[in-house]
Amino acid sequence: MNEDLVSRERIVAVDGVELWAEEFGGPGHPVVLLVMGARAQGVQWNDGIVRRLVEGGRRVIRYDHRDTGRSSVVDFAVRPYTVADLASDALAVLDAFGVERAHLVGASLGGIIAQRVAVTDPLRVLTLTSLSSQPLGTDTAALVRRALEGAPPGPGELPPPSAELLAALAATLPDPGAGLEGHLALRLPLWRVLHGSVLPFDEEEYRAMERRVYERARDLTAGFNHTLAGAAGGDDTAALASVTAPTLVLHGTEDPMFPPAHGEATAARIPGARLVMIEGLGHTLPTALDARLAEEILRHTGDREDAV
Repeated sequence: MNEDLVSRERIVAVDGVELWAEEFGGPGHPVVLLVMGARAQGVQWNDGIVRRLVEGGRRVIRYDHRDTGRSSVVDFAVRPYTVADLASDALAVLDAFGVERAHLVGASLGGIIAQRVAVTDPLRVLTLTSLSSQPLGTDTAALVRRALEGAPPGPGELPPPSAELLAALAATLPDPGAGLEGHLALRLPLWRVLHGSVLPFDEEEYRAMERRVYERARDLTAGFNHTLAGAAGGDDTAALASVTAPTLVLHGTEDPMFPPAHGEATAARIPGARLVMIEGLGHTLPTALDARLAEEILRHTGDREDAV
């Protein structure tokens, strides 16, 4: 077995919580930190993407946010946190692995977290890749509220999640007592909507992912705290004008969570950002696109001054 593809796990202590993390790849290679989205575990960065990045000469780190996977479950009422805290978690993971500067790749909420790090700690960021995300500081809760009220977006506002997705989200509140099959029955319809209608939907692929998520989770309901953290706000979209890291914005043409205008707005607000629209991609990471996504990330991170 290629030793670079062997996982090296550790627990990172930060701010009174423990974060599960793992790394792959040679210690001398440039680091790519993969930051997952809301309620999502680090292992939802597909193994195929990780393998391709490692084979492309990258040291890859992925981790579970607080309130997901094997990381600590937080009593949000007692210890509320914000996106700023989740960004501090990302930096703590880099510190734990002895990484001074890294290529940040964030999906969905992870893209917002990565953007915030690029704003507040630019010396830690070699490059930024924002995937299936939206501009830092966007008030998504207000967009959703308007959509549920039947009101169109206000002047200059970005479009809300699709009506089909909002309905699917409302129907998938987790039932801790439902067991694995009940969990799958709730989650698979949501994944069908998130996946989009263009690319073929491989149900067994999503079943396998959700089995892994179910088996690793300390508390499947805890991730809903990420919605509360995101609603806390505190960031201004104008801050993106200060980003100096070379930036790639990857976005799907079929994204029902953050329609394409969100990716376009992110790229427009970051100086020099390059926008790449992925035809047919929804708001998931289907394995059929592992090669394409890894190729884009490798290309973006390959011509930079690398450091560890």
